[in-house]
Amino acid sequence: MQSEFGAEPNSLTCPVCTGMPGVLPVLNRKALEFSIRTGLAMGCKIAPFSRFARKNYFYPDLPKGYQISQYELPICEHGHVDIEADGKTKRIGITRIHMEDDAGKNIHDPSSGVSLVDLNRTGTPLMEIVSEPDMRTPEEAGAYMRKIRTIVRYLGVSDGNMEQGSLRCDANISIRPKGQEELGTKVELKNINSFRFVERDRIRDKAPDKGDRKRRHYSAGDPPL
Repeated sequence: MQSEFGAEPNSLTCPVCTGMPGVLPVLNRKALEFSIRTGLAMGCKIAPFSRFARKNYFYPDLPKGYQISQYELPICEHGHVDIEADGKTKRIGITRIHMEDDAGKNIHDPSSGVSLVDLNRTGTPLMEIVSEPDMRTPEEAGAYMRKIRTIVRYLGVSDGNMEQGSLRCDANISIRPKGQEELGTKVELKNINSFRFVERDRIRDKAPDKGDRKRRHYSAGDPPL
């Protein structure tokens, strides 16, 4: 199976990614090598034994009815990335790096009320990097994302083109009263494809329905659940 940005919808599919009866997925060796290469570059511990799991859910962009992912035994764990922010070097912890397969893409046309599904990227190997909650500002988050892109480009793992979906970010936002050690309840912004979006004040400018709501709850003495 190949993947090409901008290809005709549903022109790059296969029996496995479309969930045809009787087919079974096979591990992509090159994707595994890329994940290990990235883990080593980030100082991770490489697992001698790893395990895949099925995440079962039903959605139009997942015709086989499950996503292949990892939970208990990821390929890489306990690494770090050093970034430069505000004139200082800061270490951002890497919780884990695991592999998944991608889902398709739903396209919604509000003018006609019709939803379409493009399965071209279904089954494409993904490498998900989960970071520790060490970033405190949007600028640090942007520096971290840029460092990740630099690393994967240098390693030849990915072209890192966010505008083409080669590099995406799920940003978790958490606020807490000054002086509180415990992290607050988090909300997540999924599939961010722009450094500018990450670096702006996501809470105030881009997520008023989430961040401002949380601030109002705190001001009223009622922390969000």
